[in-house]
Amino acid sequence: MEESLSIGNAVVERDVAAEKRDGTVLYADVYRPSFGNGPWPVLLIRQPYDKAHAMTFSYAHPSWYASRGYMVVSQDVRGRWSSGGEFSPFRNEMEDGYDTVEWAASLSGSSGKVGMYGFSYGGATQLQAAAARPPHLTCICPAFCTPQFYEGWAYNGGAFSLAFNLSWSLYLAADTARRRGLSQYEATLRKALKSMHDWWDWLPMNTFPLLKAYELAPYFFEWLEHPAYDAYWQRWSIDRLYPSITVPALHIGGWYDIFRDGVLSLFEGLTRNAGSRIARENQKLVMGPYYHNPWSQVIGSCDLGAAASNPVDVLQIRWYDHWLKGAENGIMEEPGVRYFVLGENSWRESAQWPPAPSSAVTFYLHSGGMANSLGGDGTLSREPPGEQPPDVYVYDPGDPVPSMGGQSCCIPGVSPMGPADQRSVEACNQVLVYTGPPLGQPVTVAGPVEAFLWVATDVPDTDFCVKLVDVFPDGRAINLTSGILRAKYRKSLESPELLSPREVYPLRIFGGSTAAVFRAGHRIRIEVTSSNFPCWDRNTNTGENPMKDGYTEIRIATQQVFHDRARPSHVVLTVVDG
Repeated sequence: MEESLSIGNAVVERDVAAEKRDGTVLYADVYRPSFGNGPWPVLLIRQPYDKAHAMTFSYAHPSWYASRGYMVVSQDVRGRWSSGGEFSPFRNEMEDGYDTVEWAASLSGSSGKVGMYGFSYGGATQLQAAAARPPHLTCICPAFCTPQFYEGWAYNGGAFSLAFNLSWSLYLAADTARRRGLSQYEATLRKALKSMHDWWDWLPMNTFPLLKAYELAPYFFEWLEHPAYDAYWQRWSIDRLYPSITVPALHIGGWYDIFRDGVLSLFEGLTRNAGSRIARENQKLVMGPYYHNPWSQVIGSCDLGAAASNPVDVLQIRWYDHWLKGAENGIMEEPGVRYFVLGENSWRESAQWPPAPSSAVTFYLHSGGMANSLGGDGTLSREPPGEQPPDVYVYDPGDPVPSMGGQSCCIPGVSPMGPADQRSVEACNQVLVYTGPPLGQPVTVAGPVEAFLWVATDVPDTDFCVKLVDVFPDGRAINLTSGILRAKYRKSLESPELLSPREVYPLRIFGGSTAAVFRAGHRIRIEVTSSNFPCWDRNTNTGENPMKDGYTEIRIATQQVFHDRARPSHVVLTVVDG
């Protein structure tokens, strides 16, 4: 039943029904300005986290946007909270998004122009709706999301994003339990979310009991059944649909967010391949220092200063004022890219990403064969190696290297997110540590990080992880970015190939992107190991799907990393010139 009430300078109608093409009814809260009679442009947000919340984890309340002269529609997606139907991530968002945009454009008081906003899944719903080309969609603002629901959402380099996907599925399952009248089990799931550290270690993960019970999240087990980039994932790949997207987009992301590289890919992909000139020429990118949420100057234990305060709401209003109201406010004359530089703790602007001029600078791994841990002899240098012995370490999936901060999602203190001192990890012999000399002058890295390693192992499959670390003069070692590759996906994410024991393989590992200044006196460090858990699942080293292996199947691996004249393992950083 619809009801109206006043909130600030807005009047909100609760539970406004919208019937979809298959007869399913979805419900929205509609906020209208309490002044004037319109017409007003519509801002639409579609997400699975309760329309009454409207993603105020990080955005201003819808009534704030209404006070700026917008009608705001906050809708529960299919199968979530008040809306009808069954929820299955990504499956219905294109058709439902199209139908909702056109419905919102027809509401009383609407000007007929619709913009969308939302982050994470709320960003994905924008992209899927935009790909369907609803006539009244004028612009979008996808934040903290990705064009790939396989690479960058469920998996990275073939490794399952465990901390994110397990905690997210539990969060989603709690509402499903509520909808089914399982109130006590909903309480169990919500308690489990606060004690996730008790659950990361469960094996085999495809029997995870909290989600198996009552079949509350069947999609989680579908993801585990599809560890390669197969047809299951390809049907939802937004990067295959760039030519279908014809509206301008403002992309927002964060350097410690799990979808950081997805945001960059979206910006680049739509700039090059969007289906209209107006879309290709009107993509903008803002990259802050943030993790998934909240967006604040305080990230983990680091206070990045007032410059890092959340700019998104004010920025979105300028974006929508231009595209939905025709305001000539200068936003489109500003440089296309605005990015926060860690270490410098300030914003810079550029016409492109990575910023120009920049150079790909190579740093080589060196050691006398004992780069294990902080106490080892690993070094990092611009000079190529000569004849050096390989570094050797043991990877035991039963005792994986723990994640310390990083780019995961979504609950601070539960999932490994943000900057953190890595020295407790680097103290382990299972981690190879390569550190450069103190810098005589600042070095600014802004762009992708790639590692090229020559490796060998004695198991049919295993993982290799890399991490870029900023070492302070007092010894603190703060993570900037990390990456992983499940070795059997070294040639293709679609067609895995197992390894031959003790054969040496070249691996190219994408280490993510960042923007950071290594100050004078700081040192550049690279870590190499075989697990970063629970950010990613641990490879059981059997060559099979690790999510189907139990503890009895685990194989311990002996890993070798080569850095000699013929096999010069190295890392390439994108360094801003000047």
